Amino acid sequence: MPAPRFVDLLNAQIGNELSAHNQYLSVAVHYDALTMPQMAALFYGQALEERDHAMMMVQYLLDTDADVVIPGVEAPVPTFVGVVAPVELALAQEKKVTEQINQLLRVAREEGDFASEQFMQWFIKEQVEEVATMSDLLAVVNRNADDIDDIEDYVAREQGGEGADATAPRIAGA
Repeated sequence: MPAPRFVDLLNAQIGNELSAHNQYLSVAVHYDALTMPQMAALFYGQALEERDHAMMMVQYLLDTDADVVIPGVEAPVPTFVGVVAPVELALAQEKKVTEQINQLLRVAREEGDFASEQFMQWFIKEQVEEVATMSDLLAVVNRNADDIDDIEDYVAREQGGEGADATAPRIAGA
């Protein structure tokens, strides 16, 4: 069984991941309303990824006979002005999640909870990718804020095409 302190933080992180899911849905809807289908699809996909992260955490707790507590989440930022603000928010969100994931690994290590430390390794790698993706996207959106076709072309060219990650933890319910 994982360390109790780790379980408490992981249950809280489930809420953080579900909150990120909702925020990315809000961002996707914003881009959908602007008739930016590539950006909308990117963020709809990001929303699903965040939900899957939450469900990976649920599955880990189930697998280790720990209590699962699905916390409530705050409402997402509902509206945005322009094309840059949503990506700025997404990058800030990914940086915050990185800090949360690092804290989970730190606690697992402090508690000598080797299984939980190993479980968190995949999320560390994932956050490096997420921050890099949003940093690059923000640079492109800032450069092309007045030309959404260039933004759409970039997303169509650069995003997607990644197959399923065979090293990813199991997703509860999948």
